[in-house]
Amino acid sequence: MAKDVGKVIEALYGENPPPIMIIGHSMGGAIAVHTASANHVPSLLGLCVIDVVEGTAMDALNSMQNFLRSRPKTFKSLENAIEWSVKSGQIRNIESARVSMGGQVKKCEESASNPSVSNSSSEGIIEEEEEEQGAEESNKKRMKEEDQEVKKESFYTWRVELSKTEKYWDGWFRGLSALFLSCHVPKLLLLAGVDRLDKDLTIGQMQGKFQMQVLPQCGHAVHEDVPEKVADALATFMVRHKFTEFKEGFLC
Repeated sequence: MAKDVGKVIEALYGENPPPIMIIGHSMGGAIAVHTASANHVPSLLGLCVIDVVEGTAMDALNSMQNFLRSRPKTFKSLENAIEWSVKSGQIRNIESARVSMGGQVKKCEESASNPSVSNSSSEGIIEEEEEEQGAEESNKKRMKEEDQEVKKESFYTWRVELSKTEKYWDGWFRGLSALFLSCHVPKLLLLAGVDRLDKDLTIGQMQGKFQMQVLPQCGHAVHEDVPEKVADALATFMVRHKFTEFKEGFLC
């Protein structure tokens, strides 16, 4: 997946890509670190990882299958999925949920015989033998057509079956802290809580090897829950390292 990032940038810009800063959240943060560490983006300026720490991630893997089983397998509608994401606390920003949930689920159609049709078919048996032949044939034809009718129920389900990727989980996160610290570009770590830091990152942060910022009042989806604060942290980081300059008079 890290190689894919490099290939996409190569396809977009050829041999002379512009200065690039990679930002990744959660598993995307792990991919960002691997991409930077392997130098898949030669023009890389900086790296930002949002709420992913090796120690915390590895600890969470033990309960991940239980978490996945606790999620609804289907939703009646996209609105229902958005509502669940907010009420369950997965995302705390309804506006953001309306944007991000659409990509996490897909619409499906399940074919099933219409119960009302099957009932009407059994009840529609002609009981009066004295009916005219034409009317009888007409009724039989109608019942045959009704039996062939199929009702399609639309619903939404998860686009990716995460439980099937379990054998890769360990490899996504093991050794991540050391890789992050070894990247030779300016680094920013945005966290939802200071308790997420593991030993390696705590030492690295004390040694000034990266910039860290804790954003309160948000869940794991930091960039969705408090997008303005994340944007402000990124802008400050980029200006500090002279990746860009503040624009005077800019109103968010």
